[in-house]
Amino acid sequence: MTTYAIIIAVFVAGYLCIALESVLKINKAAIALLMFVGCWTVFMHAPFVWIPEAVGENIGSAVSSVIEHHLGSTATTLFFLMGAMTIVELVDQNGGFNFVRGVLKTRSKRKLLWRIAFLTFFLSAILDNLTTAIVMIMILRKLVPARKDRMIYASLVIVAANSGGAFSPIGDVTTIMLWNKGLITAAQVIVELIVPSLVSMLLPAYLLSLSLHGKMEVSQGFKDEHNCEEDPLTDRQRKTIFFLGVGGLIFVPIFKTITHLPPFVGILLVLGVLWTVTEIFYRHLGEDDTVGMQKRVTKMLTRIDMSTILFFLGILMAVACLETIGALTQLGAALDTTFHSHYLVTGIIGVLSSIVDNVPLVAGCMGMYPVAPTGDLAVDGIFWQLLAYCAGVGGSMLIIGSAAGVVVMGLEKITFGWYMKHISWVVLVGYLAGMLCYWAERQLFFA
Repeated sequence: MTTYAIIIAVFVAGYLCIALESVLKINKAAIALLMFVGCWTVFMHAPFVWIPEAVGENIGSAVSSVIEHHLGSTATTLFFLMGAMTIVELVDQNGGFNFVRGVLKTRSKRKLLWRIAFLTFFLSAILDNLTTAIVMIMILRKLVPARKDRMIYASLVIVAANSGGAFSPIGDVTTIMLWNKGLITAAQVIVELIVPSLVSMLLPAYLLSLSLHGKMEVSQGFKDEHNCEEDPLTDRQRKTIFFLGVGGLIFVPIFKTITHLPPFVGILLVLGVLWTVTEIFYRHLGEDDTVGMQKRVTKMLTRIDMSTILFFLGILMAVACLETIGALTQLGAALDTTFHSHYLVTGIIGVLSSIVDNVPLVAGCMGMYPVAPTGDLAVDGIFWQLLAYCAGVGGSMLIIGSAAGVVVMGLEKITFGWYMKHISWVVLVGYLAGMLCYWAERQLFFA
C-alpha cells in the first residue's frame, strides 16, 4: 500500500469517526487532531515524492517548511475566529444586541424563522458567514429556550449565512479568493448570484418552517437581561461598545481592501480597540466589582470554545496534507475529464465542499483551470460564478462543510447525524433549485 493511499485512508477513517461522534462518544476535536498528526506522519515516509528538495539531511527542514506554511494559513482562520467570537461576546454581554432581539421579537415560531432567515442572509453578505453565524447563535440563545426548536433555527442560520455569503465578494472566503484573483467582479457576481443564492435559502427555510407550529412556550428571552441598576456602564458607553464592535466587523473587509492585509489582522485591530475602550470604561471599578469584572475582555477570552478551535486546526491541517500530495487537484482533473458540463463539475465540487474544506477545493480549481478571454472560463464566466455559488452554498449540506457549520456545531452541540438526517436533504433541494435558477437567468438575461 503506497504512502499516498495510506494518507487517504487515514483521512477517510478520521472523517468517518467524526461523522459517528454521537455513536463513538469521542469528541470530534480529538479525532481531528489525530487525523492531522496521522496524515503528516505518514507523509514523512516519502516526502520527496511531493517535495523534491526533501532528500537526505534536508527531509526534516523541507517538510517542516511545508507544514509551517499551511499552519500559517490555518492560523489566520483560527485567529479570525477567536477575535470574532470575543468581539461578539463582548458586545452581547454589554447589551449591544438588545435592539436586534427587539427586531426579531415575536412569539410565533414561523415568523421568527423568517425573520432570522432574512436577517442572517443579508448580514452575512455585509460581514462574513462565520461572524454572522456567531452573532445569530448568541441572539438565538436569548430568544429560543426550547433546545429542539433552537436546533432548527441554528441549522437555518448555517444555510442562510452560507447562501448570503455566496453572492457577495466579501461574504465568504472562497468568493474573496475568486475576487482577489480577478476571476469575478464585485458588481457582476452580486447581480447574477443574488437570486440563485436567495432561492437556495428560501426553499430550505420554507421546508423547515413546516416543522414549527404554534408559539413560544416561554418568552423570557425577550426581556432585557441587562439590569441598568447593576450595570456599571452608562447607556452611552454601552452604545459605544456596540457601534465599535458591529461597526468594526463591517470595517474589516474595508480594512482589507485598503491595506491588503489578511482579514484576521483587521479583526485583531477591532478587538484591540474594543479592549482598550472597555478597559478605560471599567478602570474606575475595583477588583471586588464582580459585575464589571465579568464583562471585561480578559474574562471573555476564557469563554472561547477551545475544542472548536482545535477541531478547526486538525481538519484544516489534515486537508492541507491532501492538498500537498495533490489528491484534491487530481480529483478536480478527474471530474473535468469525466463530466464535460461546467454545471456538473461545479455542482459536484459543491457537494464535495460539504465533505472537505471548500478553500483548498476552490484553490485547486483556480490552479487547474486557466482564465480564458471568452466563454465559461472568462472573467465572470459561468464556471467561476458557479464555483462561487456551489462552494459557498454546498458547504451547508453537512454541518462540518463550512466554517459557519463547524462553529454552530460547537456552540449548540448539534451532532453530525442529526443534521444529516433532518437538514441535509433540505439543503440539497435548495442547492439544486438555486443552480436551476442560475441556468434560467443565463438563458434569459445573460446569454
